[in-house]
Amino acid sequence: MKHVILVAIAGSVLMASAFAQQSTVKVQAGKTSPTDGKGMFTSYCAPCHAVDGKGNGPVASQLVQKPADLTMLTKNNGGKFPATHVLASINFGADVPAAHGVKDMPVWGPILNAMDNQGTDQNLKALREKNLEAYIESIQVK
Repeated sequence: MKHVILVAIAGSVLMASAFAQQSTVKVQAGKTSPTDGKGMFTSYCAPCHAVDGKGNGPVASQLVQKPADLTMLTKNNGGKFPATHVLASINFGADVPAAHGVKDMPVWGPILNAMDNQGTDQNLKALREKNLEAYIESIQVK
């Protein structure tokens, strides 16, 4: 599958009034390399969290609640990067009321899984998750 339909990610796609009203918007998320954590972050996370991870991406102003500043995860977790929490958020979404017009942020686990061999290669899904998580860890405030 070359493209995956994704709910609530607008990226560089022109957002219509439906998004301003917090309606569901479907856009295509292009396939990225499973080894490119920064590329995945830029494609999938930056529309809301910004390229720098600080939560002020191009979609952020259209959301009811500002997306999390992902650069502060370690600092806000007593100096330890919360890898398990980050992976759970990627796989199952984060319980962020109203941030995306619905209860949860986009759930990336099934999308990342479907990108390679129609979801039959769990090793590639795990590689995608680990590289995305490692990139988020690399942008932590020191």
